[in-house]
Amino acid sequence: MHSAVIAATGLYTPPQTVSNAELVVAFNAYVEAYNDEHAMAITAGEREALTPSSEAFIEKASGIKSRHVIDRTGIIDPKIMRPILPERSNDEPSIMAEIGVAAARDALARWGKDASQIDAVICAASNMQRAYPAMAIEIQQVLGIEGFGFDMNVACSSATFGIKTAVDYIASGSARAVLVVNPEITSGHLNFCDRDSHFIFGDVATAIIVERSDLANGGWDILGTRLKTQFSNNIRNNFGFLNRAAPEGVGAKDKLFVQEGRKVFREVVPMVSEMILAHASDLGLDPTSLKRLWLHQANINMNEMIGRKVLGRDPSREENVIILDEYANTSSAGSVIAFHSANADFATGELGLICSFGAGYSAGTVFVRKR
Repeated sequence: MHSAVIAATGLYTPPQTVSNAELVVAFNAYVEAYNDEHAMAITAGEREALTPSSEAFIEKASGIKSRHVIDRTGIIDPKIMRPILPERSNDEPSIMAEIGVAAARDALARWGKDASQIDAVICAASNMQRAYPAMAIEIQQVLGIEGFGFDMNVACSSATFGIKTAVDYIASGSARAVLVVNPEITSGHLNFCDRDSHFIFGDVATAIIVERSDLANGGWDILGTRLKTQFSNNIRNNFGFLNRAAPEGVGAKDKLFVQEGRKVFREVVPMVSEMILAHASDLGLDPTSLKRLWLHQANINMNEMIGRKVLGRDPSREENVIILDEYANTSSAGSVIAFHSANADFATGELGLICSFGAGYSAGTVFVRKR
């Protein structure tokens, strides 16, 4: 059995951004046009009037101030309200592979080794651009990696599930190093016409190289990984290949991201907090000794409460990293962005936790120690 380390991480951030102010202007223009168009039905009680959004509402509900996106033009156009991403020919790289490769190359440069030393590629993300061939195999081909690759979808927990899978491959001797890539174009599944969620997501790609510890130079010892799933309909996206067989077609709202936010908060926070504490106990770790928490970046209120339960006190921003103010919710990539952007001050032997949680429900914990 071989132990594993996180040897390097990488990040690709799209250059385009959309602020809360821009998002609110577009959304409220859409609301005004909708309410005008359906004024008679609204007066007759046949339709409900839509409620405008505001910057204060968004920041209080989520802590989000801005987000990076692949395309902003369609998102801020009240007549479109979605990103504009033209289809590419089969001879061109897919958008997901393209941003995944960018993040992977950043990780490879930080690793300082050649891609030929990687034996497997896992593309772990909340949505896949196509059913097949796998985006992981496309990324593998572009980077010139031998071995094998496959796609994995566990919604917002995909990255930690990918890390766990990579650790298992290394433990069994199936791989020397595994590249886990998380390309998240979450603007593509977001309903920008829904006041309760139009602000939630942003686009990004991250990458993690998990390597056999006896081959690694520095990095982070992976002390333990744990996964948990529990079925819930409270976060859902029903888009899929069988939609075309349904008589009503593909236009229904549930073919985009939908959630019961209050239920998610009430149910996920205790589930994740208890999972972290139980995993730490089983590893013989004192959770209060953790220097830093790199949690899934969905909602600042969830993160603060989980941090409070784990550390037994109110965590500081240095202890409980928040990047969703700039990036918004980037699904599986969020905890990796937090880890990637806030670990340079660790000394040898200091401990931290990477944790993700989301639809499924699903959750993953990865305890690490600086080498």
